[in-house]
Amino acid sequence: MAESDAPTPPKLLPDGIHHAVKPGTALLRLETTQTREGVLDGAWWPRSRNIEAELPPLITALAEHLGPITRVGLDATAWNRLPTRLVIDDRVVHLDSFPVGDDTVLITRGENDHFALLVVPPHTTADAARTAMARAVHVDNITQAAQILITTTEPAETRPGTDGDS
Repeated sequence: MAESDAPTPPKLLPDGIHHAVKPGTALLRLETTQTREGVLDGAWWPRSRNIEAELPPLITALAEHLGPITRVGLDATAWNRLPTRLVIDDRVVHLDSFPVGDDTVLITRGENDHFALLVVPPHTTADAARTAMARAVHVDNITQAAQILITTTEPAETRPGTDGDS
């Protein structure tokens, strides 16, 4: 096989993607390994359930590092209104309703390259959101999004098996 026939390696994300962001921009963490063997590829903390306001900054941030985003899969019941498509940065992004739960968003790059992101609920405290996002992008994470949110965002007194249990 000639060198020109070799598949192009996936575009990796620079470590700088994890730096603090300005208010009004997408709050996003992505796993920066080449293997993508974990259950989740990243985490997103939207500020509201208004997908038309929240999705464009996410797609812009992802496209800057991953290339064009073509589809987004969301659970329609988790958002105020879910259109079938949005034009973001002069590109059409199709939105699909999937029963993935309000804790997950599926991002498609190109034709068939999928990324699963944990969705941290908008009302989550900053400390809990940071903890959940860090767990989601940990290289060897095998915990599903819903379980990460249960163990990182619920007050200890409401979790089963803690002193708050009666």
